[in-house]
Amino acid sequence: MESIETRIGYQFKQARLLEEALTHPSLGYETKRPRFDNQRLEYLGDAVIQLIFTTELYRLFPKHSEGKLTKLRSQLVSKEALCRFAEIIGIGQHLRLGKGEDSSGGRERPGNLADAMEALSGAIYLDGGLDSARAFILDNFGDAIEVIAREPGENNPKGELQEHLQALAPSSPFYRIVSQDGPDHEKVFVSEVIWEGLKLGRGEGSSKKEAEVSAAAVALKEKRWAGFEIGE
Repeated sequence: MESIETRIGYQFKQARLLEEALTHPSLGYETKRPRFDNQRLEYLGDAVIQLIFTTELYRLFPKHSEGKLTKLRSQLVSKEALCRFAEIIGIGQHLRLGKGEDSSGGRERPGNLADAMEALSGAIYLDGGLDSARAFILDNFGDAIEVIAREPGENNPKGELQEHLQALAPSSPFYRIVSQDGPDHEKVFVSEVIWEGLKLGRGEGSSKKEAEVSAAAVALKEKRWAGFEIGE
């Protein structure tokens, strides 16, 4: 635990919060013993990260419209971005996983890393307040704002899809690979994008990322979310 505190530049006063943030639900499920996991902190951390990046973008870009700010923020708080942030600080090696999850690649799984990044942010917020959480986010990942400002992701189907959907509900779409065929040097991946229980589109490509982009492009074309209402 001390090594990750050194890496993130924050020392917890309540060590249990850090332990909780790094505990995947698989650990309790596998041992069948009641124990905490990081799901509640993940929920809190999502809101904390959104607030910090929203405030910083508002400050840095006074001439940007609401739509432009929303597009920039969606790139910063996407599951892909959170996974990259988690990889930068090496969260994966510190995760507390069940043996099955660990042996099946759980320390590198993008969903686990993104969730842990949110949970860690929530834990720092509870332990040290908003200023500490802001310092953690901006000191470690503030450069990402400059990068997306220079390359705002035009022609980015995944970012554009997320922007459309977040105008309807705060949840993000998620992508899953439903099949992969062919020899290693000529793989064809098929990805599906799902949001609020709706299957929005399916696409294929020579890599997982390419298949996800294709699925997002199909979703933007078909607009299956039309008429969606929260709580349906």
